[in-house]
Amino acid sequence: MTRYGILGFGHHARKRLISAFEGAAHSQLAGFWRHNEQKAAADAAEFGIAAYPTADALCASPEIDAVFITSPDAMHLNDVLLALHHGKPVLCEKPLAMRTPEVEQMLAAAQSAGVFLGVAQNMRYYQSVELIRRWIAEGRIGAPQLVHAQVCHDGTRSPRTWICDPSLACGGPIGDVGIHCIDAVRYVLGDDVSQVATLGHGDAISGQVEAHAALSLAFHSGAVGAVTLTTRGRYRSRLEVTGTTGVIACENALTVDHDVEVQLLRGWDGVEQQERVSNADGYSRMLDAFSAAIQGKEPFRAPATDGLLNQRILDAAYDSMRSGHAVRP
Repeated sequence: MTRYGILGFGHHARKRLISAFEGAAHSQLAGFWRHNEQKAAADAAEFGIAAYPTADALCASPEIDAVFITSPDAMHLNDVLLALHHGKPVLCEKPLAMRTPEVEQMLAAAQSAGVFLGVAQNMRYYQSVELIRRWIAEGRIGAPQLVHAQVCHDGTRSPRTWICDPSLACGGPIGDVGIHCIDAVRYVLGDDVSQVATLGHGDAISGQVEAHAALSLAFHSGAVGAVTLTTRGRYRSRLEVTGTTGVIACENALTVDHDVEVQLLRGWDGVEQQERVSNADGYSRMLDAFSAAIQGKEPFRAPATDGLLNQRILDAAYDSMRSGHAVRP
């Protein structure tokens, strides 16, 4: 059993990770650190988990085998370096950092310490994403030509108040959920992005970060894609890939809250095949996969070396939005 400590315990940990650890077979939540001491005491009492007085104490504890970092984006670099300094394997929330040089610094530190660093791209462990990737690899739709990933949600009611603070957040929805979409399309296609062009706009609520955006992506294979995002709508997520002989589509492909249908379409002939799957265990599967990886039992699907590629695409997306020109990652 791998014993985890959460560094930066907050809304995400309460909403998703407590239940994820409960559903994991080989991963246990053994402690956490939270900046707000009063809230930390309340969380410790509610969940029956040890609250550590400092981040350093958590990372240094012999009762903690691995550190899961869920702090705001701007804190990831220092938090990762602290955990690595204590020789603890690190699973860090996405995006890994504010900019690419920070990720490169993390990777150098991990290599120097001889410690594994992974990214919490939990959607690589969603059954919907796995199935779409497998159908593409099996040639069910021929050569992929178009890909589209979309996430919509109402960010005006988010309890994560820091998400609109550019000193803490890498950006708006591009950095928050767009990074999941970028990673998902790269993963299902087994391909990498060669160019990014971005349009994005903010509003009075989002302040200095974007509220909605559209990214155009060019892939090395010749496929092209789009990632569309808004924090001013009702929840929706979609993943769709069009190939030379068919289409794979899944409405709400990136949700864990209910079952979804993955459909294989053949033009005018309609649905040729569909499978109903659940992503409810995605977080738990990711935790157990990371535990297995640090024990040398199996590769982890989202190592930080791959997270570096996502960060470069993210940087290119924001550079494009500011400049008005397409950018190569």
